[in-house]
Amino acid sequence: MAEFRLPNLQQRVAVIGRTGSGKTRFGVWLLSQAAFDKQPFVVIDYKGDDLIAGIDRIKEIDHKEVPKHPGLYVIRPLPNQVDEVEAWLWKVWQRERIGLYVDEGYTLPSKGAFPAILTQGRSKRLPVICLTQRPSWISRFVFSEADFYAVFHLNDHRDRLTVQAFTPKERMNLNGERLQPYHSYWYDVGQDMVAMMQPVPDDAGILQRIEDKLQPKRRSF
Repeated sequence: MAEFRLPNLQQRVAVIGRTGSGKTRFGVWLLSQAAFDKQPFVVIDYKGDDLIAGIDRIKEIDHKEVPKHPGLYVIRPLPNQVDEVEAWLWKVWQRERIGLYVDEGYTLPSKGAFPAILTQGRSKRLPVICLTQRPSWISRFVFSEADFYAVFHLNDHRDRLTVQAFTPKERMNLNGERLQPYHSYWYDVGQDMVAMMQPVPDDAGILQRIEDKLQPKRRSF
């Protein structure tokens, strides 16, 4: 039996689900498991997410800055800052060894930088956690390059078809009985393994794990 795995610093995850399905909490839980104590991770926060805002030690940056040091960072672009975000993403691609977390991936510029990050992320050590409620709206590279999928309930038939094109539909019954609240399918592409995920810890537990990892380490004498 294949061993359950979470993504490493070379892998990409697509988290998919309708509003209210548990998608965002799961995404931030995945972020809490990421190695942002080893390299920087940047949250691209278009919608002003409350759970992200609850991370006390997250550092806010703007589109002119690409972090060099491990930790959690957030950039909060406006929807009309397309060129600025595109230029910033190219800087990330050039710098390498930076993780990205983005909720509602369709808000990112539909130009060349994000697809380059997705397709070359393994060699450049650019892990990505990309969330979306409408998979039919975003770049297919989000799915074709994903190493893992977390799939929550989807309302729209077109969205289910998009996901089924990249996942084993015979083992992920997206058109059948509805998933229990906040449950999801977890598909590990490399191992071709499907698991049923129960709800992740609550907001307080997720935030505490992030804060614990962000705490400065004390020197031992």
